[in-house]
Amino acid sequence: MLNPSASHSAKPKSSANQPSLPSQPEALSTETLAGLADDIKRWGGELGFQQVGITDTELADHEQYLNTWLDHGYHGEMGFMAKHGTKRTRPAELEPGTQRVISVRMDYLPADVENVKQLQTPERAYISRYALGRDYHKLMRKRLAYLAKKIEQAVGSFGYRAFVDSAPVMERALAQKAGIGWFGKNAMLLTPKAGSLFFLGELYTDLPLPIDPPFTHEHCGSCDACQRVCPTGAIVADKVVDSRKCISYLTIELHGAIPLEYRRAMGNRIYGCDDCQLFCPFTRFTQPTQEADFHPRHDLDRAELLTLFAWSEKEFLDKTAGSAIRRIGYPRWLRNLAVALGNAPWSEAVDAALWARRSFPNALVREHVAWALAEQRQKRHARIATA
Repeated sequence: MLNPSASHSAKPKSSANQPSLPSQPEALSTETLAGLADDIKRWGGELGFQQVGITDTELADHEQYLNTWLDHGYHGEMGFMAKHGTKRTRPAELEPGTQRVISVRMDYLPADVENVKQLQTPERAYISRYALGRDYHKLMRKRLAYLAKKIEQAVGSFGYRAFVDSAPVMERALAQKAGIGWFGKNAMLLTPKAGSLFFLGELYTDLPLPIDPPFTHEHCGSCDACQRVCPTGAIVADKVVDSRKCISYLTIELHGAIPLEYRRAMGNRIYGCDDCQLFCPFTRFTQPTQEADFHPRHDLDRAELLTLFAWSEKEFLDKTAGSAIRRIGYPRWLRNLAVALGNAPWSEAVDAALWARRSFPNALVREHVAWALAEQRQKRHARIATA
């Protein structure tokens, strides 16, 4: 039986007035389970999920793909991708008793944000659109807990555990099997009516619910826009991303120095990268999120690089409270901004800001500031030469 008290789960107390229905999943009739599956999808929609699907736990093909990807070292410093063994691809090993996975999708693109324009304005900072507002983990886990409570009120106590990017879970593979979407050439999950700008969450459960057919038709066809626009060439084959080249990895997961060969390609991207999603033709179908928590905070959707680079550590901590951005810490925040300022057009203000940080008490920051100053020096000399 799933452990309902495990971390990342929320087990609601049974209602004293709940209907007198079987409390053991195996006692539920096929008809009851079919009706419950329909109810789960309806409840999910009422809770703000744009899509809900149900699948089994068979991930053998995806396990082989993951092992090949790991063997190539494409995970870089993300050791967590390998350390859990087969628990990632065999849900019942992670949570004994798991028979089904309820997969949910929630759109996150805020309304009225400038996406490509911000990316193409080098004096401004580009932050991946998923991170502009509050951290999504708590919001989605709370909604999944509400969904579990609805199920419990209908059928009695059952085993479950909720996940939102919080444990070794093959969330995209499970979502594809649950009929939510297909894998694009950038390895992101895509849906025909929403592109790929959404979060995924899961409820592992011991209820033998009827499963949905997997999404088997891939709509990408001959389009390779995502591969062509990737600034660092990180999409090395169809559905294969070398994380070590990916700007999202470089700005978020990488703890040390950003390799020299990728710094200019980073442009003004200081936290994550959305290029392979923004330029995907299906992104035009993306609907703005209705979740207020995902709306931009502190004008992060249009902030100037110099403004963010001037933040003190206290300001950084205060303004990223409750945000996914805080996880990289202040030194890596400055590291990323230094690279972006090195890529910005030369100006006295940029030069002065970098000089003010050249003796920062962190070697990682100093090294990237020194690089940025050298880049700015070259631009200044080129400007003088053509004046």
